[in-house]
Amino acid sequence: MSQRVRLDLNAPQFQADFVGLETNDLRQAAKTLRKLLAMTWDQVYRDSGLKWEELKSDKGAYTLRLSQKCRAVALREGDIMRLLAIHADHDGAYGKK
Repeated sequence: MSQRVRLDLNAPQFQADFVGLETNDLRQAAKTLRKLLAMTWDQVYRDSGLKWEELKSDKGAYTLRLSQKCRAVALREGDIMRLLAIHADHDGAYGKK
């Protein structure tokens, strides 16, 4: 049985990015975070809307879709998803310019 996802939203960069989101993106991101809390890790991996992907430039770090515009950078540590940053531009999550 897969573990339920627990979220760590305490990274200072994530918090700064989150409160800086425009209203629509903030609503969508909050909805995605609520969705994540109801999911198991197996569901996260299979969910086509989240698009959980490993960063090729940073092994062990992943990106996932928080809204239509925004992706988050995260780490998995056991059953905890540590959210590190939000990029309003999808390419920013991948380190692209």
